[in-house]
Amino acid sequence: MINIKNVSMKFNLGIEKGFSIKQGFVNFFDPKIRKKNKKDKKNNYFWALKDISFHIDKGEVVGLIGSNGAGKSTLLKIVSGVMKPTRGTVEVNGVISPMIELGAGFDEELTARENIFLNGAIMGYQRNFLEEKFQEIVDFSELKDFLDVPIKNFSSGMIAKLAFSIATIVNPEILIVDEILSVGDIKFQEKSKTKMMEMIKGGTTVLYVSHSIDSIKELCSRVIWIEHGKLIKIGPTEEICNEYIQAQLGTNIKDNETKKQKNKK
Repeated sequence: MINIKNVSMKFNLGIEKGFSIKQGFVNFFDPKIRKKNKKDKKNNYFWALKDISFHIDKGEVVGLIGSNGAGKSTLLKIVSGVMKPTRGTVEVNGVISPMIELGAGFDEELTARENIFLNGAIMGYQRNFLEEKFQEIVDFSELKDFLDVPIKNFSSGMIAKLAFSIATIVNPEILIVDEILSVGDIKFQEKSKTKMMEMIKGGTTVLYVSHSIDSIKELCSRVIWIEHGKLIKIGPTEEICNEYIQAQLGTNIKDNETKKQKNKK
């Protein structure tokens, strides 16, 4: 269903100084400056992912874990087709519904009603389909009383509710999820989880990112662990999650010891 082979992703950090014609002449005739500029340009690049490979079968629910900045969201965007990898191949067989940045396709000047059709169109839904599903979206979002309010006046939780309700009106073959079970209030979080479970039971293939190890253990049969853009381990959920927790605790202990030593000095 999803086959990732030797995927790497490089970003240009874009750390560039101002440039002038005068400075250009100075740089051209000074080899030391040219050498330094060449070195700085090289250091501007950052590898967010390095040679990542894995395979996900149809109907699997796979968790993706790692520290902040590990490369999880970048990997999800590559699988979703939002980004193209610098190197490697991505093979995805099936219709994808990416829930990565909820509300990214909204226009804040438009009302919730208007954004349902706008965001739905961006996701590839036909207008007659959206009209048919309109009431279902409104009921699930719990925003009936705010349909004609511009979403610039919405809280982040309200926007997330609306986006989640639009994104889940169909059962996709592949669901790419980034921390969406934490949107809205506790009641809506439970509704989101129930909706996710319905999709999973219906045979949807899921790649799920979360910092909540409890939700990973509850939903996923297998886990992919990455750190600093590198694949650390793939395996059964309980085993990999426990190893990850131990590694995190060990890192925190080392950081605390380093801080204590610095304070003593």
